[in-house]
Amino acid sequence: MTETNNYVLRMERISKAFPSVQALDNVDFEVAAGEVVALVGENGAGKSTLMKILAGAYKKDAGRIFLEGKEVEIESPLHAQQLGIATIYQEFNLTRNQTAAANIFMTREPRQKGLLGKLGLVDRRRMEAEAQQILDRIGARISAAARVRDLSVAQQQQVEIAKALAVEARIIIMDEPTAALGESEVENLFRTVLGLKEQGISVIFITHRLEELFRVADRVVVLRDGRRVGEISLKTETAGGTQSASDTQALTDRIISMMVGRTLDDMFHKEAAAIGEPILEVRNLSRKGVVEGVSFTLRRGEILGFAGLVGAGRTETVRLLFGADPRDSGEILLEGKPVDLRSPHDAAQIGLGLVPEDRANQGLVLKLPVQENIVLATLDRHSRARFVDRRATERTASDYVNRLTIRTPHLRQKAMFLSGGNQQKIVLAKWLAAQPKVLILDEPTRGIDVGAKAEVHALMSQLAQSGMGIIMISSDLPEVLGMSDRILVMHEGRVAGILDRAEATQEKVMALASGAQV
Repeated sequence: MTETNNYVLRMERISKAFPSVQALDNVDFEVAAGEVVALVGENGAGKSTLMKILAGAYKKDAGRIFLEGKEVEIESPLHAQQLGIATIYQEFNLTRNQTAAANIFMTREPRQKGLLGKLGLVDRRRMEAEAQQILDRIGARISAAARVRDLSVAQQQQVEIAKALAVEARIIIMDEPTAALGESEVENLFRTVLGLKEQGISVIFITHRLEELFRVADRVVVLRDGRRVGEISLKTETAGGTQSASDTQALTDRIISMMVGRTLDDMFHKEAAAIGEPILEVRNLSRKGVVEGVSFTLRRGEILGFAGLVGAGRTETVRLLFGADPRDSGEILLEGKPVDLRSPHDAAQIGLGLVPEDRANQGLVLKLPVQENIVLATLDRHSRARFVDRRATERTASDYVNRLTIRTPHLRQKAMFLSGGNQQKIVLAKWLAAQPKVLILDEPTRGIDVGAKAEVHALMSQLAQSGMGIIMISSDLPEVLGMSDRILVMHEGRVAGILDRAEATQEKVMALASGAQV
């Protein structure tokens, strides 16, 4: 633990168990006033559980919590808020049809004076003025009168931060705050976090993007298997802010080693595969205002990476290809034969699989068990006379749980209770059970830890070696460069260029993605 006594928060020997899982085991965690602490660890390490205890969503089994030296029992999320603890989750807690001001002051709206106030009428002018002051304080270029539905993801996040400041939060928990942001939006968020720090507000920053730690964090605390395994003071290690790339990489390697208990020398595990004949051809795929004239060829054994900036049309292209959205024009050929795809069912029937970007809402049925999720795309193969063969589904699910090392206490565990990395493996298992010829992976490692990423990358290499054609969309440029045989770069709905692995560099990809000529 850090030596400073200027704690705003101290959690001592926190333990929490769920059925079949010891989520936290005697974990210590502390934050000083005005400090940014990054909390990292693989999915299932206990980060979310620890923060949900702090946020009042879970009750601890054992341990003590101190705020500014005073022991507290956090009874509920509302109680946590009253104590000055605010949480900004990946899924924002905002009402889309109300204004930013109404969201910022929800349940605490200022009332009109006199009789009108007694009747419960809200002083909207005052509410908007006070909300605007808070938004201006964090540098948000948002009108307090704007409706949330009209704001970008980054602006909605700023409204969440403003909500926290409106309740005079002393500690703000940010859970994967950059996951859905573009590069410029991430920079704005970092400026906001550093501004909060200058105001004496403590920030707990949870992220899987380790490169972000060196931009905002003073200290990194690492959890593994429900235990605290170490910390690194970045203020000490990177004093003066002049660390070299090699220094940063060395620190990253130390953090990864603590997270996974081993060294990941090769993050991408790309193995050579024999590239065969074309398996998929796309010609002039278009949808007005979204995608225009996209053409490419995918070969057997090839990983074709899709790169581009946010809004470039990558996800929209594969949704057209998979029949999830209607196309205006274009031709799709599978193994040299034209196919007419009007729905995802059509795509699955001919041998296409899609692991979507939003796995929770589009890839899984979270309330169903692991077993049912794995066989969702192959129920016809697991049925007899229209009745599902439970033994067959159990055999298939058990096989893929073992093959993909899905960590679950049993096959009947609901998917919603598993970590993000294991949920992603379930979606992969679902499509692998369907034995597709072409597998489309949209942001396959977003929001999962470094250990699970390595496993997904290794699986991709194995599938390519088996002759499967793979399309991978990723906003992680090192991942695109590390895993792709060729890289298709999109800009404003069009193909800006296609680069071979040998010639692709970060500079070339970014130039094409920005609309420049290479």
